[in-house]
Amino acid sequence: MKSFIKSISYYLPNKIVTNEELVKDFPEWNAEKVSTKTGIFTRCVSASNETAGDMAEKAAIKLFSEYSISPTDIDFILLCTQSPDYFLPTTACILQEKLGISTNAGALDYNLGCSGYIYGLALAKGLIFSGIANNILLLTSETYNKYIHISDKGNRSLFGDGAAATIVSTEGFAEIGDFVLGTNGKGAENLIVRTGASRNKITCEDLGKDEGGQVLSSDHLYMNGTEIFNFTLDAVPALMNQVLKKNHLEKNDIDEYIFHQANKFMLNTIRKVCDIPKEKFYINLENKGNTVSSTLPIALKDALLDNTLKDRMKVMLTGFGVGYSWGGCVLHL
Repeated sequence: MKSFIKSISYYLPNKIVTNEELVKDFPEWNAEKVSTKTGIFTRCVSASNETAGDMAEKAAIKLFSEYSISPTDIDFILLCTQSPDYFLPTTACILQEKLGISTNAGALDYNLGCSGYIYGLALAKGLIFSGIANNILLLTSETYNKYIHISDKGNRSLFGDGAAATIVSTEGFAEIGDFVLGTNGKGAENLIVRTGASRNKITCEDLGKDEGGQVLSSDHLYMNGTEIFNFTLDAVPALMNQVLKKNHLEKNDIDEYIFHQANKFMLNTIRKVCDIPKEKFYINLENKGNTVSSTLPIALKDALLDNTLKDRMKVMLTGFGVGYSWGGCVLHL
């Protein structure tokens, strides 16, 4: 049984934060420095009362409208988020009712970050292969900005909020190839929100800074940028080669590489280390930022709209980050 990406839409919050607005809080920076370092000029931030569930709902409604899809055609909902509406119930279950999807459909949340879209495609492919479902609504939605301290200039400059909706089905425009997935929990401390859940439920209110001026707070998102960068440079080249081998392809067989849109410096470094031609390497984070699990479907949608992707192309997708967690696959258009 084959599986395909059938359709993609995405939603971005209305609030746009420009680099000029961002640096007002950090006079030691300037807008040009932010854009040069990150490749990001603007990012979208969710409203104070706008949740990941709300954004996923809007992305799904947009998809149904854009492609004339009936919610009753959906027989499984997968929602990737690390900022669920509640600890319980499952946000995907709430979305089933809000979207008018049949009560005979399955629904689940899964907690992953920047590798989340790849894992979702793998789960959806497995559901189709096993005969459990035929039309899976794969949602990715994240509101990392709600976890970031207002004084954390590094993370505020990188992350944008957003959501994407993808239909994975038995037919579509892109056949989903074989996957490579990986995990190394030793890196968990390098990208983490330490309080709020069961391990450390009570907030610490221990705001401080490290030697480099990076904000340190157990109650907010912490990212050790150096360690994340080193992990990426170690994991992604190996991942690329493993995905090629798993799919019985050579590097030159791939027509377009779409990697998780972390930041422009990291992407350019990865491209050079992996020896990928610039014209085959897609970057689209300038006006969106790092939207975590939604960067890949957003990039796929944009690449379709700007005609970067065409029939009969082979596209490699890779995601990597918090966990540590990583994964990749090939799409055959």
